[in-house]
Amino acid sequence: MTKRFLAVTLLAFLFAFKEPTPVLPVVKAPVFRKDTINIMAFGAKADGLTLNTKSINDAIAACSGKGGGVVVIPEGLWLTGPIGLKNNVNLHLRKNALLQFTRDFNEYQLVQSNWEGLPQWRNQSPLYANGQRNIAITGDGIIDGGGEAWRMVKRDKMTEGQWKKLVASGGVLSKDQKSWYPTEMSFKGSQMKSPGVITPGKSKSDLDSIKDFLRPNLLVFNGCKGVLLEGVTFQNSPAWCLHPLMCEEVIVRNVFVKNPWYAQNGDGIDLESCKNVIIENSIFDVGDDGICIKSGRDEEGRKRGKPTENVIVRNNTVYHAHGGFVVGSEMSGGARNIFVDNCTFIGTDIGIRFKTTRGRGGIVEKIYINNISMKDIVAEAILFDMYYAAVDPVVLPGEKREPPKVETQPVSEATPQFRDITVSNVVCNGAEKAVFVRGLPEMNVKNIVLKDMVLQAKEGLDMTEGDGISFQNVKFYTTANGPVINIHNSKNINLESIGYKPGADLLMNVSGDKTKAIVLSKTDMDKAKQKMTVTYGASEGAVQVK
Repeated sequence: MTKRFLAVTLLAFLFAFKEPTPVLPVVKAPVFRKDTINIMAFGAKADGLTLNTKSINDAIAACSGKGGGVVVIPEGLWLTGPIGLKNNVNLHLRKNALLQFTRDFNEYQLVQSNWEGLPQWRNQSPLYANGQRNIAITGDGIIDGGGEAWRMVKRDKMTEGQWKKLVASGGVLSKDQKSWYPTEMSFKGSQMKSPGVITPGKSKSDLDSIKDFLRPNLLVFNGCKGVLLEGVTFQNSPAWCLHPLMCEEVIVRNVFVKNPWYAQNGDGIDLESCKNVIIENSIFDVGDDGICIKSGRDEEGRKRGKPTENVIVRNNTVYHAHGGFVVGSEMSGGARNIFVDNCTFIGTDIGIRFKTTRGRGGIVEKIYINNISMKDIVAEAILFDMYYAAVDPVVLPGEKREPPKVETQPVSEATPQFRDITVSNVVCNGAEKAVFVRGLPEMNVKNIVLKDMVLQAKEGLDMTEGDGISFQNVKFYTTANGPVINIHNSKNINLESIGYKPGADLLMNVSGDKTKAIVLSKTDMDKAKQKMTVTYGASEGAVQVK
């Protein structure tokens, strides 16, 4: 990326938000020698039977040892075990090259890794790099992680025919017959609490009986600098697909990340504790969060103390995913200086998703989101939730969920914070709820600006425990009976130039004895059958109409 190109990008954000924004450093793309090594020169065979692990890794080692260059995977089907990237190597997949990772679990050794923000024992990732510099995976080929051999599957996420075929293939059913596990080891591991977490006295051999349960992420680059992922299709991951961890100078460009929609933990990309990153011109169609920002979990994440920062996410499309652009829930090291622009979310469970819970700690701030188009969002278009409960965002058939118990707790380093976030120029055509805000009594969602939006949804705004939140020129076109705007125990809320469908039953309901300093201005309240109700301890003086 050139300095001029970056400057144009930042000027566009400055114009959109009309407020000072931090200047991001230039993200440098890795550069490689033109020397080329073909894996066939090291004995690799594209017969779908030969395990090419040694051939590919030997080619990479030889290339790196000579100062680097390009290791070419030609067209054909190449079966392999885990592959490790090394300094100054670009692993390049030509068109019609299919790199198929073996479903033989014996090829994956247990290693000390990181999973969901905690140090854990996991099976070796199919693609890995530790502390390497100037590395890339590029081309037009496909990388398949063989994930169906590893993942459990929930019955409610499959058709009856798919489920019968899956059960007939073997594996183990849970006692309630609602979940399928590929092996007895996998099922046994599911019955244990945090089985892979690294603790004093626990050795690798202690996990031999549940090894299959400790699914790897398809790609984990840990502590690397100068990373490029470009052009390739990454699909069918055992767990998360792309996981840059504590990396710097990362570019993800023109990739297609693809997992079955029912893939458990089948995230697209999880950017964790990384610095100086661009994710652009890519497509995600996955089983969990699409583009996700993380920085470690709870005390371990705070101890690490590495926020994900200085990130540009632009010109991406997310289809099925639990969230299009997501922050959390493992954000204990913080997240800041993140710019999201010109993205499209189609059929995603939630569009823009901020999630955390007590115990995480961490500060998420200075996030700027602009020019987002959404269609057919299953749940919320925009969500800030500090009561994340590690469940699918959409309730499955027959599933019952109780709302969280609301109680005030002392503020500590384990109290998470969402603050100083701007979202603008959003159009959503179809969602269950337009905007959902749920803060903690002791730590509200703070200083959020949402402006210039047209949101078509069944329900409009639902806010609890918000502070300093501004809605400017936001149009809520709702279809459900009830209030377009519902505000509970929130304060310093500015509602300016709010649009809604004429004839709405009720424009606004205000509730809770902590609610105060609500200002509604430049809004025609007469279009609603009923302008406002005040309930559950709120006072009429809490709202000022201008």
